[in-house]
Amino acid sequence: MSSPTEFIESVDLMEPMLPAVGNQLLDDLATELIALSRALNAQVTPSVALSMGELVRSMNCYYSNLIEGHNTHPRDIDRALANDFSQEPKKRSLQLEAKAHIEVQRMIDKGEEKDCAVVTTDYLIWIHREFCQRLSSDLLYVEDPQGKKRVEVKPGELRTGDVSVGAHVPISAPAIPRFLGRFEEAYNPKRLSLIQQVIAVAASHHRLLWIHPFFDGNGRVTRLFSHAFLRQIGVGSSLWSVSRGLARNANLYRDLLMAADKRRWNDLDGRGNLTEAGLQKFCKFFLETCIDQVTFMRSLLEPSQLLNRIELYVEEEIRAGRLLERSFPLLKEALYSGSFERGQAATITGYKERQARTVLKKLVEAGLLVSDTPKGAVRLGFPTDVVERYFPKLYVPTI
Repeated sequence: MSSPTEFIESVDLMEPMLPAVGNQLLDDLATELIALSRALNAQVTPSVALSMGELVRSMNCYYSNLIEGHNTHPRDIDRALANDFSQEPKKRSLQLEAKAHIEVQRMIDKGEEKDCAVVTTDYLIWIHREFCQRLSSDLLYVEDPQGKKRVEVKPGELRTGDVSVGAHVPISAPAIPRFLGRFEEAYNPKRLSLIQQVIAVAASHHRLLWIHPFFDGNGRVTRLFSHAFLRQIGVGSSLWSVSRGLARNANLYRDLLMAADKRRWNDLDGRGNLTEAGLQKFCKFFLETCIDQVTFMRSLLEPSQLLNRIELYVEEEIRAGRLLERSFPLLKEALYSGSFERGQAATITGYKERQARTVLKKLVEAGLLVSDTPKGAVRLGFPTDVVERYFPKLYVPTI
């Protein structure tokens, strides 16, 4: 039997879905983000972007975990990706959680996700299913609002009961499909200009958390959704992650989410049920966070500066006897050309073929060069051991 609230709760409770058109500050931020993102994409070769994508997915997962209060060390994330799991149950569960996040984001980055618009209910359910079905069973339960019983979280299923999130009481379970229908209608990219689409990514991030469509996993689903939304409109990429910025400002992130949950203050605060001023402030924060992260990654990936950091690292490794002389020219070639055939190693190093192969082999064994096949072309790799040297401050404890 349907709950009476199914007929009482109007989707108008979620209005406004977007800040008023013509907000110059938000328009300017959206324009800046579009320009910076395009410049970042043009800064690196496709092969370098491919390798960076793997690193950024791990970074995204790491910071998304921090927002949830789960501190999973990058080395443990790498071990999870290699199916090397801890024997300690809690640590193993967190490793599985990290691997799940990375695998779903990889599907999004490679265009292997569900074939439907990102803002649809089907897509949101797909994210939740793909993420949750990879988790250990102990992470698929939550306490009910009264704490009297455990509720099972079923992958890809909308919640069937009521919940509370701090001071916010989301809509009743029977009303969720209707609110998600309004969500899809309001944020359909085909109905918005590119500037409005970018602002819609920020606004929809809050509104999806406000709906809280699943018993658990809403934060992760929302951050993966925002990543996918940015990619769909041609602004996001595998080269940067908003999660890093959100985690580094986690308290402000939560405060602005809660502020945007509030009812309209007065007649000067928009015309919807919820505060428009609160939504504007959250959108401003979200877009500024995106801009900050794109700017940060542009600085790390600036070719000459990155090359200097690589050279310093290689020199130290050669002195320590872990790499061979003439290793650096091979890494330099991979950075500027994107990739090269193994047979070119002799020409690049100036060594004879056998000696050049030995230098190349050492770099591959160290993970500094990677290949899709044993004899295929090689490109830059970014193993955990070099991440802090190549990309300082990429991982910084924040919570």
